[in-house]
Amino acid sequence: MEIQRPLHIALIGDHDPQITAHRAIPIALDLVSRQTGHGVSFQWLATDLIANTTPLDDFDGIWCVPGSPYRNENGALHAIRFAREQRRPFLGTCGGFQHAVLEYARHVMGWTDAAHGETSPEAERALLTPLSCALVETIDSLQLVAGSLIAEAYGRQTVFEGYRCRFGVNPAFERDLLSDRLHAVARDSAGELRAVELRDHPFFVATLFQPERAALEDRVPPLVTAFVEACARERP
Repeated sequence: MEIQRPLHIALIGDHDPQITAHRAIPIALDLVSRQTGHGVSFQWLATDLIANTTPLDDFDGIWCVPGSPYRNENGALHAIRFAREQRRPFLGTCGGFQHAVLEYARHVMGWTDAAHGETSPEAERALLTPLSCALVETIDSLQLVAGSLIAEAYGRQTVFEGYRCRFGVNPAFERDLLSDRLHAVARDSAGELRAVELRDHPFFVATLFQPERAALEDRVPPLVTAFVEACARERP
């Protein structure tokens, strides 16, 4: 019987062992690998080493990880665009959520002036702006949309997840940004947008919260399991 090679996942972000999520992600992938039986290997790709010519075809999935502002915003956006256009399974958490939304706004909506308020606070179209209440080491409830990938991953519609985040989607642009294609799939206890998915993609999920943190308590993160399963299902 042919032994399949391990799934190869790109972790897009500037690795820093001081970042809690960066410590959690390898543990999460190991837990999921043992749970599912899928061999998983991963490679950190620093954003300042990603250019438009960087080959990403060898990766079965793209995970844009927390830790923004990234050293090279365009590097992160290039990897996200690759995942979106090539229908490669994608997971974005925290900063990955912010940049997934930014990539979609620029390259699908045509909002070429869309900017991240963390690095361009004076931009006319600051798509990501400071949250009304910073979510730093905060846990909150989330309502998931029935039938969404994220709801299927958790197996329920109400969950509790943790954050370390200060920026979210600017409410002034939310209505125009969200459509049948990019749609809201999770809102917090105040009704604020906390996760999105692409409908016409095998697996494209971005969350402002950090589901990977569960791994630090030796719990398998359901959304990471769903991501890895999608990588196995969709591998080229």
